[in-house]
Amino acid sequence: MNASSADSAPQDSEPHPDGKLTRARMLACALEMVDREGIDKLSMRGLARALGRDPMSLYRHATNKADLLDGVAETVLTELTVDSTDTDWIAQLRAVARQFRRIALTHPHVVPLLVTRPLATPLALRPRGTLRPLEDILALLTQAGFSGADALHIYRALFGFLHGHILNELQEIVEKPEETDDLLRLGLHRLPIHEFPHLRGLASVLAAYDGAAELERGLDILLAGLQSVTTPAI
Repeated sequence: MNASSADSAPQDSEPHPDGKLTRARMLACALEMVDREGIDKLSMRGLARALGRDPMSLYRHATNKADLLDGVAETVLTELTVDSTDTDWIAQLRAVARQFRRIALTHPHVVPLLVTRPLATPLALRPRGTLRPLEDILALLTQAGFSGADALHIYRALFGFLHGHILNELQEIVEKPEETDDLLRLGLHRLPIHEFPHLRGLASVLAAYDGAAELERGLDILLAGLQSVTTPAI
């Protein structure tokens, strides 16, 4: 069902057999719809139909679609856990990075809500649930002896890398998966060899892209760099 058909669909005001509608239940259903059809297809009317509710009942739990999308982002980020008591801050940041990648690949349609949507919202106005990973990582790093400013720098470096990695991994598209020649599989044969000799020469490496391995290699470089330029006070 597309967005317009969902908005014009007849209202289903039959009571839901499972009882009272809650925000958590509404957001869980919204997440299922986004996972299945994408953000653009989510509408208050379509969600109401899926829940077997009158659309107006949803506005008790979300003031508008923007609020609903913020709630979906919060719901997904509850899956991201940070052990702020871990004494090995490097191992904990690596674990957080792996979790974030897993969450993003499980909910690829939600990635814009996690990566690009927050850029349009001042930090203090973002949903509190989306700020929890930041707060917990700051606690982890300050407990490890970093100043607040250095802890924030490390957080920004880590999630800047993670956001870029996820966007890149989700856009790794192979033109012809059945093709055996790497140049043809990736469409690199279209690039003039005299202009792009290095890119064409890396066809086999590009074709063998492994998101998990790329993440680990990137973390090796990032965390080693952070260790060399930031030092805990204790």
